[in-house]
Amino acid sequence: MKFTNDELKDKIIEMKKRLHVTIVAHYYQRDEVFDIADITGDSLELARKTQDDDNEFVLFCGVGFMGQSVKVLTPSKRVVMPKIACCAMARMIDTLYFDESVEFLQKHDIKPEDVLPITYINSNADVKAKVAKMGGMVCTSANAKTIITKALQEGKKILFVPDRCLGQNIANMMGLKSCVIGDGTDPREADIICYDGFCSVHQLFSVDDIAFYRKKYPGILIAVHPECDPAICQAADFVGSTSQLINYIKALPADQKVAVGTEFNMVNRLREKNTYILSSTKPECPTMNETTLEDVYLTLKAIEDKNPINEIFVDEDVQKWAKIALDRMMAL
Repeated sequence: MKFTNDELKDKIIEMKKRLHVTIVAHYYQRDEVFDIADITGDSLELARKTQDDDNEFVLFCGVGFMGQSVKVLTPSKRVVMPKIACCAMARMIDTLYFDESVEFLQKHDIKPEDVLPITYINSNADVKAKVAKMGGMVCTSANAKTIITKALQEGKKILFVPDRCLGQNIANMMGLKSCVIGDGTDPREADIICYDGFCSVHQLFSVDDIAFYRKKYPGILIAVHPECDPAICQAADFVGSTSQLINYIKALPADQKVAVGTEFNMVNRLREKNTYILSSTKPECPTMNETTLEDVYLTLKAIEDKNPINEIFVDEDVQKWAKIALDRMMAL
């Protein structure tokens, strides 16, 4: 039997209360899923908020590494996902590619003990564990500059994975030298050595888009996420994480026009007026948008039937070391 979205919403609200399940949704989720969530936010924010939640089950609407982060920080939780959707950026780096990156540095006379790895939170738990075992830690787009500033005090080179854009943008902000593995430059001359990963959604924005909006609306502000290409960030008026973008735009006068370079669903619900998408195409994350209300309902139904689906499990050793990487970040 097929239900309408309104019927599904009513069923989900009733079931989550009766079954004592907390629904968590990332900012990039489609509106109808975002609206029925108990906790909303960015990836790390969600993992931290669920630590204080009393329910046994967390139903996480997002992508796989985010569900892992909840499980890593709170192993006692049972984490289920309507869709274990894959973040394309997180999939670009695995433990093999990480090891190959360290070997690349060794071939350029950079010893492992002279490297401090930092992984963007958009990575799977096994990569976070690898980073922790080398003395490294996790960062988010909001705290990357703080983390890298502290890390450089150890006098080591930074191996930044997986997002080259975030690594390069932070280097530019700090007046540091960066390179991307495989771009032909000598990593010995760089402070931050970036793995060649990226977010496909944030690659959709171009300098031409910025020029278009500045010409069409004189005085418009351009606000972008640091996963955008460095050329975009250098041309923007504001660069910030998801939460920072939200706060920046909310603080603007109602009549101030702003074009935003990040995921469509989040931007679309920011303000009703004077807010534009900085792209000629729809920058919608395909994997974040896999989750539907029907998927949420079916996941709750599986819990009701005592046969949970898409439950997240993390190897015990990986869980231990991934938590160390996250704890080091939060200690700073």
